[in-house]
Amino acid sequence: MFPAGAESLLRQAREIQDEELKKFCSRVSKLLQKEDLGPDATDGLRRLFLIVSATKYNRKLEKTCVDLLQTTLCLPTCPEQLQLLCAAILREMSPCDSLSLCCDHIQNTRQLSLVASVLLAQGDKKQEVRNVGLRVFKVLESRQPEGPSLRPLLPVLSKVTSLAPGTLHQDQTNVLSKRLVDWLRYASVQQGLVHSSGGFFSTPRARQPGPVTEVDGAVATDFFTVLSTGQHFTEDQWLNVQAFSMLRAWLLHSSPEGTGTADTDDRSELEGSTLSVVSATASTSRLLPPQERLRDKAFEYCQRLIEQSNRRALRKGDADLQKACLVEAVLVLDVLCRQDPSFLYRTLSCLKALQARLCGDPTSVRALLPLAQFFLNHGEAVAVDSEAVCQHLFIRTPSELFHSPTLAFEFIQFCRDNLPLFGRNLSILKLSFPNLFKFLAWNSPPLTSEFVAFLPSLVDASTAVEMLHALLDLPCLTAALDLQLRSSPAASERPLWDTSLRTPSCLEAFRDPQFQGLFQYVLRAKASGTTERLVPLHQQLQPMASCARVVQCAEAVPTLLRVFFSAVSQFTNKALTNQLALLLLERSDSLYQVPGYEASVHRVLSSEFLALCTQHPSLVVELAKELLEFLGGTSGLRSGASMLSSVVWAIGEYLSVCWDRRCTVEQINKFFEALEALLFELTQSRPSATLPKCPPQVITTLMTTLTKLASRSQDLIPRVSLFLSKMRTLALSPAASAMHCEEGVGAVRRRATELLHLLKMPSVAQFVFTPSVDVSEPRYHRDTNTALPLALRTVSRLVEKEAGLLPG
Repeated sequence: MFPAGAESLLRQAREIQDEELKKFCSRVSKLLQKEDLGPDATDGLRRLFLIVSATKYNRKLEKTCVDLLQTTLCLPTCPEQLQLLCAAILREMSPCDSLSLCCDHIQNTRQLSLVASVLLAQGDKKQEVRNVGLRVFKVLESRQPEGPSLRPLLPVLSKVTSLAPGTLHQDQTNVLSKRLVDWLRYASVQQGLVHSSGGFFSTPRARQPGPVTEVDGAVATDFFTVLSTGQHFTEDQWLNVQAFSMLRAWLLHSSPEGTGTADTDDRSELEGSTLSVVSATASTSRLLPPQERLRDKAFEYCQRLIEQSNRRALRKGDADLQKACLVEAVLVLDVLCRQDPSFLYRTLSCLKALQARLCGDPTSVRALLPLAQFFLNHGEAVAVDSEAVCQHLFIRTPSELFHSPTLAFEFIQFCRDNLPLFGRNLSILKLSFPNLFKFLAWNSPPLTSEFVAFLPSLVDASTAVEMLHALLDLPCLTAALDLQLRSSPAASERPLWDTSLRTPSCLEAFRDPQFQGLFQYVLRAKASGTTERLVPLHQQLQPMASCARVVQCAEAVPTLLRVFFSAVSQFTNKALTNQLALLLLERSDSLYQVPGYEASVHRVLSSEFLALCTQHPSLVVELAKELLEFLGGTSGLRSGASMLSSVVWAIGEYLSVCWDRRCTVEQINKFFEALEALLFELTQSRPSATLPKCPPQVITTLMTTLTKLASRSQDLIPRVSLFLSKMRTLALSPAASAMHCEEGVGAVRRRATELLHLLKMPSVAQFVFTPSVDVSEPRYHRDTNTALPLALRTVSRLVEKEAGLLPG
């Protein structure tokens, strides 16, 4: 969110009309034509940049204004601030057909970088990327130690290689590789000069630079790296930092994995190197081709960074930089070993020691991810098992650092990217899903899409039931994690924005020994193979149900449930299907009471229950006892209209000898009695105040299912006919109108009438309600001349025209 003043300026910039913009461009053009480009020109360019950048639509500027912006950008004497503004405005207008910029003759590297940024923003219609790359490399090849700074050109070079990697020739690649070697390995180890303001007490001795230091304050005894510290830095030290920042991308570009370069032309070393190392190793290194020599120096640089990361930093900023450099160093070593396996054994001992150190340091856990990546990539080649680092990552890290959004995203990305490499460690990953769900529960909005892609890889037949429970209890896990953070000694980690700070009863429950077992189960790190009923915990955590983080997590659950069932359908068997169906019945009335959560989850559970029944129709007969208990108890009435309707519809559809030969008349009669009692309870004139109001859709589904069952056990026809007649009469009563809207009452009356008509011809009713598998095919519903539509039309005509001749 922007402050009110900034919002006002943005709104004005967006609302400016073309005519006003034209006048403003004319004013800016006049300012740029003056010999003295003062504060007025700067202010005008700032305003123009705000106008063109405040909207996603391209603003059309006058050609005169565009030409003057280009001219000002290329003026050697133009102030740097104005050049930056001109370049920014031209980039915002890209692509621009009237652009006439060219970088072929620009000598100033900062100005070249600005012009190049504009040209690269145009796309590559006129080979701008190639032309920029050629010019930048020409400057690099100039070999002028005392010439202009090359620092502004490295970002341009990185952009060129990413946009069009095929535009670089081998000679150009060799030139940059040699430059990178020089910057990485031979930067000065003395601090930069202090620019004195002069004066009586200024002496040459006082201005002499000292040596660079390590992060712990010790004087550096080895070559300069990004972790070397000092008060002032020289140009080659800044280039050292930039070279390391682009090293990994350049290694991947200049030398594909597993291949080396055949170029053995090693030209003379660059002039201006400030440190000469005389050793046998260095002499051998100088004979290598440029790409191989760069890899060798990159390896030395990374080893030096790993050594420096073990020092105790004096400042927090340096400690954070140590961790970031450690991550990058391990990633670079991974690239080096993939490109040249000869580095493997030189790297292994170093990284094994690093692993032992990092596993005992919770603050450096982010560096464990690239370390695990290294062992997964190369463990087989060097006969090293990555199980130890994987165990540490999956068991300890999510439990301790689930509240770090950056780590959560990187962790899940790491798991997704390395699924093919886990091998036997894949079982560790799958069993650790309760821990991985902690990342999801705490960071659900940004991580939901990641888990949608990742969840199918976690689902396994052995843990599917436990995982479904965990998904349904995900909002409860969020609340438990919140309480865990509040109970931790580190006060800085407590989310003070949460409204449950006003509900100390939740914290008391978290510390109560009576509920510790349930909390430990919810916060478990690995799949336990068992499930716990968490209804007592739901009641204790109810004050936290409206917390923003809990509500956000609840909103993600329906999507994840659909992904879960989609994955399960690929490998499920009859036993697992029955388990899942029972779970859906059980959990439909035992969900954490988050606002809007039950209704959205019930919609998913009901559709998935029907999908399970469609996949295994015999499920209804095999779970007859449990379904009868669901209908006869209060759970069916409290499970929501969608879930109850799905169960009732599945009974009417699949409780038939056509789907399962074990279906008996006795079973049909039992279900009929249970459904009849349920329908009576839902439609009685004085409904229970403790039960939710029943929508008309449930009543019509119940009536239809009762009619279906009666058509399969024809002794029940008189009984259901009488009930339907009463329902039709009841629908006309004032009590029904008070309970339901006019449309709902009309739907109940129409359905009762239709069902009564069909039951007057039992054989036709049986044909309609229990069709054979062939009749269930779509063509029997589309073709008007086939059996089912013909039968329905015949019954309708007979009932309408000959109602007096029909029995009943």
